Amino acid sequence: MVILYTDILASLFFIGIAFLLLGLGYYVGTIAMGHQEYSYEKISSYECGFEAFSDAREPFDIKFYLIAILFIIFDVEVLFFFPFVLSMNILFVEGFYIMVVFMSILMIGFAYEWRKGCMDWE
Repeated sequence: MVILYTDILASLFFIGIAFLLLGLGYYVGTIAMGHQEYSYEKISSYECGFEAFSDAREPFDIKFYLIAILFIIFDVEVLFFFPFVLSMNILFVEGFYIMVVFMSILMIGFAYEWRKGCMDWE
């Protein structure tokens, strides 16, 4: 295995560019923008679409978290499409039918959640 100096120099060049962009971002963010005044609204706790709770036992609406979890589940399932697309030239028709089965299971779950009212924001 031969290590070429051009490969090392190219890596060092890109690392240097990364540090240059990092320094530029720091400069623009701290020096060029100047000092900013903070108000109470800016430094107060605000999370997930509503004000922070005063007590941990206070009741709250679970709909936001339910929709967030459903989004994560469907987002992870959509990630299964990428290996399928990349291997389509190997899988041909069998892969297509496998993906149709996967999509139908995905759509059945989505229709069930929609019918149960999990997607309604009231």
